[in-house]
Amino acid sequence: MSTEALYKVYKAPLISLAYRMLGSVMDAEDIVQEAFLSYDQLPDSNTIHNERAFLYKIVTNRCLDLLRSSAKKREMYVGPWLPEPLIDQGVPEANPSDAYLRRESISTAYLLLLQQLNAVERAVFLLREIFHYPFDEIAEMVGKSSENCRQIFHRAKKSIHFDPEQNLPIPIAEKKVKDFVNYLLQGNANKLLELVSENAVFYSDGGGKARAAQVPIVGFDRVINLHFNLLKMYEGKFTYSFLNVNGLPGIRILFDGDIQHVYSFAFNHNKIQSIYAVANPEKLRHL
Repeated sequence: MSTEALYKVYKAPLISLAYRMLGSVMDAEDIVQEAFLSYDQLPDSNTIHNERAFLYKIVTNRCLDLLRSSAKKREMYVGPWLPEPLIDQGVPEANPSDAYLRRESISTAYLLLLQQLNAVERAVFLLREIFHYPFDEIAEMVGKSSENCRQIFHRAKKSIHFDPEQNLPIPIAEKKVKDFVNYLLQGNANKLLELVSENAVFYSDGGGKARAAQVPIVGFDRVINLHFNLLKMYEGKFTYSFLNVNGLPGIRILFDGDIQHVYSFAFNHNKIQSIYAVANPEKLRHL
């Protein structure tokens, strides 16, 4: 198969893997581009019997290298770290259950759970859980034994406590996000209490480059009062639109015409449990 044909077939799933590994749209796209360049520059690509495995191996190892080299930078990150928002992601899956699993596995909440795993654990977990690779092929990609990869996977799966049932069907979540905005604009705290959990948490990622809370804001009253104050501060100076962020309903807000925030949400027991706002301009350049 030609490099061009491979690119058409594997570009989207490879970016999907790299994005889950890194939480960065731009880095994922760069790494996948490099992988195809590496393949194209092989002296004899006919010696590659499994192009898919070869490309996945290159992308996986480039992601591992980048995660290791950027570990110190992550430790020094200012305030909460959130993944770069992924807007309108997705090629329709042939299998609806696969589509559901893949949508859930790019949600902000899921990507934050993956941060609990080290780089190799994350690679093994994703290659098995999301991309259904056999352990012997994963072993070759990450330089471990098949049995070791099996153990890593089961250990990682135990530590990732993710219940996809907590999230709502898209139409219901969409309505709740729109109601959330409307009630905020109305200043209606009573209606908001019906939508937002009493122990809700607001995470704001400015990365030291945009105004943002440097610690998570915990509790309904604090979260809502913060947003009421923001609305007063920017009264008449902001616009917003609804869009899909990381596979789920979210919001894009422009303050003073150029300061941008992208919101995503996680639900629990039919209420908004977590609110994530990315304001770091470096994480929004791809938008």
